[in-house]
Amino acid sequence: IYRVSALWIQNSKSEILLAQRSFNKKNNPGKWGPAVAGTIDEGESYESNIIKEAEEEIGLKNHHFQKSFHNFNNGEHKHFTQWFFAKMDDENFKIQKEEVERIKWFSKEELNSLVKEDSPELIKSLKDFIKNDFN
Repeated sequence: IYRVSALWIQNSKSEILLAQRSFNKKNNPGKWGPAVAGTIDEGESYESNIIKEAEEEIGLKNHHFQKSFHNFNNGEHKHFTQWFFAKMDDENFKIQKEEVERIKWFSKEELNSLVKEDSPELIKSLKDFIKNDFN
């Protein structure tokens, strides 16, 4: 069991920014997940991790992320996730190719449709989040 921080970014049109994981990733390669997510290293806090990961993965610097809820994922990869929230429009995102293939804004309708179809394009923990907590 490990710990993860994840960032949910929404813009002024209520669209959600998702990141497609690099195809070279060990877990869930090429699948869409939160805009930013990272495993917490020993001695690191959820807060310090999300700040570090946001800068590394999509180039966000000097942003305040609102702490949201904490949940446990009991799937194949068991982990606690601390979710953070940010509201922003297009930034000068710079993706880290080792971690992120691409990013895209999704409408709430698009996301709900992907969840309803049980799309293999989304990581399971994101589907669970959208199903249980997003609506």
